[in-house]
Amino acid sequence: MSTARRVHHTYEDYLQLEPGSPHKLEYCDGEIYAMAGGSPEHGALAMQFVRLSSASWPAACRVYSSDVKVRVDASDLSTYPDLSIVCGPLERSPRDANAITNPRYLIEVTSPSTEDYDRGDKLSHYKQLASLQAVVLVSHRRRQLTVVRRDGGRWTQTELRAGETLQLDDGVAITVDELYSVVDDIR
Repeated sequence: MSTARRVHHTYEDYLQLEPGSPHKLEYCDGEIYAMAGGSPEHGALAMQFVRLSSASWPAACRVYSSDVKVRVDASDLSTYPDLSIVCGPLERSPRDANAITNPRYLIEVTSPSTEDYDRGDKLSHYKQLASLQAVVLVSHRRRQLTVVRRDGGRWTQTELRAGETLQLDDGVAITVDELYSVVDDIR
C-alpha cells in the first residue's frame, strides 16, 4: 500500500516557479496548479465582453485580460480570471507586485474542466475581496450569465438568458444575445 504525500509550497516557491513555467500557474494555500488554456469560443466570449463594454466603463475603470493575476490575500489564492475590472487606483499585493488585489468586477468564462471550481471554491475565494462588487460567470454550455453581486453585506445570484441584459453598477449594459453572437455552437 502506498500513500500519496502532498507537497506544501510556500508562496515564494510559487513566485520562483511561475516565470519559467510554460503555463499560467494558480496558487492556493500551498498548492500550485497549472491552468488549462481556453478554447477559441472561450477566448471569443471574453473578448466580446470587452468589445461590448469598452465604451461604457467610466474613465476611472480599467479592464485587464487574463494575463493579470488577482491575489486574494485572505484565502491565499492567486489566479488569473478571464477579465478583471479595477475602478480607481490599482492596488498590488504586498507579497506579489505582479498581482492586483482590488478588482471591482471579475468575469470568468466557464469550461468543462473549470465550471464546478469557477462556481464553487473559486467564487468563495473571490467573495473575500473587499473591493469586489460582482462576478459574472459566462456559461460555455448555454447562452446564460450568472451574476453574483454584493448587496450590502450579502451576496445575491441572478441568471440571465437570451433576450435579457446584464446591467452593472458602473453603467455597463450588455445583452446576452450580443455577447453570444460570436459563437455558433452554444444554444
